[in-house]
Amino acid sequence: MTGKNIRKLVLAALLAALTAVATMIIRIPTPTQGYIHLGDGMVLICGILLGPGLGALAAGIGSMMADLIGGYMAWVPGTFAIKALTALLGGWLYHRMAGKGMNTITRVVLCGIPAEIIMVLGYFVYEVGMELVAGSAAGAAVAAVLAGVPFNIVQGLAGVIVCAVLLPVLGHASAEMGERIR
Repeated sequence: MTGKNIRKLVLAALLAALTAVATMIIRIPTPTQGYIHLGDGMVLICGILLGPGLGALAAGIGSMMADLIGGYMAWVPGTFAIKALTALLGGWLYHRMAGKGMNTITRVVLCGIPAEIIMVLGYFVYEVGMELVAGSAAGAAVAAVLAGVPFNIVQGLAGVIVCAVLLPVLGHASAEMGERIR
């Protein structure tokens, strides 16, 4: 393994750990038995700094670990897939906007909003599925899960803001490690 690959792997592990910590450290409970957290900012940062592929893995693993450690076992597989897709889309869009004359904050907002829409829709579908498996009627499942959508939207918007604030700092730090990771 080359030094560049080792640095990239170490950064991916570090970002996965930071994603788990950001998800777990500040939890604002919601009436729908979930919680709002700052981890979505790190999910977007994973996709941007590591690139869509490796960033998706780091984001999915870090977010999944937060659910696993936090006792949200039923959400572990869904969280892995949803957060990985969020990072994948966010990172892909961010890098597609390179060279278009936009500043970092504009790019974060333009990539973060569609990525967080994936998060909101992903949890909606996953939670409706969980309700159906538990025996709820389809209409009741949809109605019950709709109550959590506004909280997921707030979480997603907080993630875009956290990413816009932290990306310049973390991006500069990763560049100082000897490489710009894309």
